[in-house]
Amino acid sequence: MLGQILAGIPEAKIATATRRRIVQAAVGLTESQARRAFSEALVSDGKLSEESIKFVMSQKQQVIRQSDFLEFFSSDETLDNVGGFAVLKDWLREREPAFSKSAAEYGLPAPKGVVLLGIPGTGKSLTAKMIGGLWKMPLLRLDVGAIFGQFLGQSEERLRKATKLAETVAPCVLWIDELEKALAQGGLDGGTTTRVFGSLLSWMQDKKAPVFIVATANDVSRLPPELLRRGRFDEIFFLDLPNDSEKEEIVKVHLRKRRRNPSDFNVTRIAASCEDFVGAEIEQAITDAMYSAFNDNQREFTTDDIISSAIRLVPLARSQRERILELRSWLAEGRALSASAQPKKTRAGGLEINKTN
Repeated sequence: MLGQILAGIPEAKIATATRRRIVQAAVGLTESQARRAFSEALVSDGKLSEESIKFVMSQKQQVIRQSDFLEFFSSDETLDNVGGFAVLKDWLREREPAFSKSAAEYGLPAPKGVVLLGIPGTGKSLTAKMIGGLWKMPLLRLDVGAIFGQFLGQSEERLRKATKLAETVAPCVLWIDELEKALAQGGLDGGTTTRVFGSLLSWMQDKKAPVFIVATANDVSRLPPELLRRGRFDEIFFLDLPNDSEKEEIVKVHLRKRRRNPSDFNVTRIAASCEDFVGAEIEQAITDAMYSAFNDNQREFTTDDIISSAIRLVPLARSQRERILELRSWLAEGRALSASAQPKKTRAGGLEINKTN
């Protein structure tokens, strides 16, 4: 149906490379919704281009707003907004074409999803948003807490509605944030959590629609092993403390976000001063430096300001050393794939852990 709609549009008004992506983005819309989205794009730009995908996304956003359990996120984050994680980025680039019609004709199944494990503040949520932006797909966040109701069977029914709605707007990315917190009640709620979790596992195993699941978690120990087995997820990535080159990338990302030119700063010195920092802590050091400079006659902040702020910060890797080492043992034991590029010895709170990809 979508192909027939586009067939009526002159080739001069739609690029060949765009045709596949815009058809993919419109899957799940009704015929009238798709026609309206394409018409709005043509009126606005005079042609269908990569920018036209935003019009299609806006139609899907209206569908999502009908739900109390799903939240729609705009796909604005790009690869350049996420420092490091070269292995994960390559993995995502390789799987992007797998949602296409040619991939299905080839016999290639659509990717199921990934688990992002790791230290708080390393960028798991940002990475989930980046996946939606990279693939030009709607990003939906499942509010697991809102799923649970007070009446028997209500929670399971709400989960069915949420997953059915996700399938309606597929292909899409479904983000389940801090999954371990959703499973925290265990057997203290009359078995509701167990039933909901079982329903979620069954759907993840059996779903046919191209819904790519991104599950993030900080506390690995609270995740049941049946959740992490292959078949439900394609890969488990561990987001570790950034190495030196990754810290430099992160510094540049946050300087650019604040409309500063990274070449005006000594990025290498700043990265070196952020020992054992996660991305969120590097961002905080830059923010604190800006506050200090602004209160000093609104002068421009400098490399030394950022380094001074970094020295005052106590990173999580030191304040919660035992917990961080326990998390990182998953990577050291080979139970997850490193999202970063090269093997290295990393350290947390003065201890080293061998890390390999």
